[in-house]
Amino acid sequence: MILPFILLLLSIALMPFIHAHWWERNYPKVAVGLGLFVALQYLFAGGESGRLLEVAHEYASFIALIGSLYIVCGGIHIRVRGEAAPLRNTLFLALGALLANLLGTTGAAMLLIRPWIRMNKYRITAFHIVFFIFITGNVGGALTPIGDPPLFLGYLKGVPFFWTLQHLWAPWLFLTLVLLAVFYAMDRRNFLRAPEVVRPLETIHREFRIEGKRNFAFIGAIIASVFLPSPWREAIMVAAAYGSLRLSPRGVHLKNRFSFRPVTEVAWLFFGIFATMIPALDYLQLHSGTLGVETPAQFFFLTGALSAFLDNAPTYLTFLATALGQQGLQLGNPNDVVLFANSHAGILSAISLGAVFFGAATYIGNGPNFMIKAIAVRARVKTPSFFGYILRYVLPILLPPLILTALIFLK
Repeated sequence: MILPFILLLLSIALMPFIHAHWWERNYPKVAVGLGLFVALQYLFAGGESGRLLEVAHEYASFIALIGSLYIVCGGIHIRVRGEAAPLRNTLFLALGALLANLLGTTGAAMLLIRPWIRMNKYRITAFHIVFFIFITGNVGGALTPIGDPPLFLGYLKGVPFFWTLQHLWAPWLFLTLVLLAVFYAMDRRNFLRAPEVVRPLETIHREFRIEGKRNFAFIGAIIASVFLPSPWREAIMVAAAYGSLRLSPRGVHLKNRFSFRPVTEVAWLFFGIFATMIPALDYLQLHSGTLGVETPAQFFFLTGALSAFLDNAPTYLTFLATALGQQGLQLGNPNDVVLFANSHAGILSAISLGAVFFGAATYIGNGPNFMIKAIAVRARVKTPSFFGYILRYVLPILLPPLILTALIFLK
């Protein structure tokens, strides 16, 4: 039953190399076909209609959030002063890390990815997109429950709202600064390769301007709706997206090269991912107690490794339930969750950091990742392949600081 999930991952990774034209035309059929195979098995062979409805609801909420933020941010055009100098690029990514905690990683990524591409247009390379995914799309959102879906689910289950800020700020700051330092070194080297006569022209101070400011109200409505129950949450998100489409000037969409193609690609592929990952998550739920996970470092790496390929939100809940069960506590009892958060902060920190940080390890590890890649591809920016992303950037650049994070903060 887990085989369709593996086949879909391999298709996403390999088909653009084997037959790119065929994949561009047929990826929706592959994703939906594999997803329906699993769904029909659960429905008719297993009689698990309730489980399917639960996943369908999670998928609808995911698409409502991703889609509404994509549409609303597509109606905002930001012109940044001081383009493409290494220090300004580094400060821009630092701003993205901070905004991720206020707007969520999805909101910050969708708001900033287009100006990020424009301000580096004359020398943008694959590592610019990769570090944007690392910092703005994932690591930056570890300080508040709004920052990333796993942390928000923890908040809904009973983890105090400011617990993440109190306990995760040090590893967040450490990993963010390390990634920013590595980016600065790489970006400075890239910057110095540009001809000297070109650099002053491309980094000259230009007017800072924001068009489509009314869309910030729609972003506020989307973020506020996250705290509402379903279906009001999704209804407000859809209404905000519709209002943005109707009220945003056409010129802003033209400047942003706005198209529905990136969000439709994510919708089709993640339909297959959400459906085919059900058996993998269910297997993990059934056997998590026998995995021998006890120390914070073990929770960190196992939660992270699975979050990189499965949805990090249910993976977070699975290991949180496992950790609570080891102490004779229950996930469904908010008082038990509060007690655990206060008495076993190291374990909860490990689970939280693993789910958030390792979301950057693959394109499917977190919702914004694939969207950022799709927008970059549409802007004709060269991006690494699925395996190229892991082999060239995650293993040599992201993984060593993650190991250091565990050694320093998760003893």
